[in-house]
Amino acid sequence: MRAEREQEFREFAAARALWLRRSAYLLCGDWHLAEDLVQNTLLKLYRAWKRVNMSTVDAYARKVLFRAWLDESRRPWRRAERRDGSLPETGDDTADPAEAGLRSWSRELLLRALSEVPPKQRAVLVLRYWEDLPIAEVAAAIGCSEGTVKSQASRGLENLRAAITKSDPDLASTAARRSE
Repeated sequence: MRAEREQEFREFAAARALWLRRSAYLLCGDWHLAEDLVQNTLLKLYRAWKRVNMSTVDAYARKVLFRAWLDESRRPWRRAERRDGSLPETGDDTADPAEAGLRSWSRELLLRALSEVPPKQRAVLVLRYWEDLPIAEVAAAIGCSEGTVKSQASRGLENLRAAITKSDPDLASTAARRSE
């Protein structure tokens, strides 16, 4: 690879690594696996860098990340592994403890519920609502039709609501009373 293309890749990797890591975490729910996915994604991107269209490099990276996650989730040893432990997070000294606790609680509730959503629906939810991509780009990233994205998003939101209701019935009853 020429020196200028290699420098372009290094700049891309430095600028997008955090973004890729966050997206990978939302897909898999495990920071360590997310880092592995980003590493695999960057390796695959590096191999194809001379053929990558610079105007669509973010979409291509997203597609590579998504496919790397699907490949990883299909491995038999991943299905047998149990990940029910959790690591403590570092505290924020400047935050109000009540607000920090509420943010932490709601983030954990959402991530736990998101992990119960089927993989393709989870991917659509992450790309559509977290990454804020239009339906056409989500369809291109996943490799399906726009109608499939819409139906997977609808079903994914239903499953997410059901998982949140299952995790915290009090929250669901409070939300139902507010909507009346």
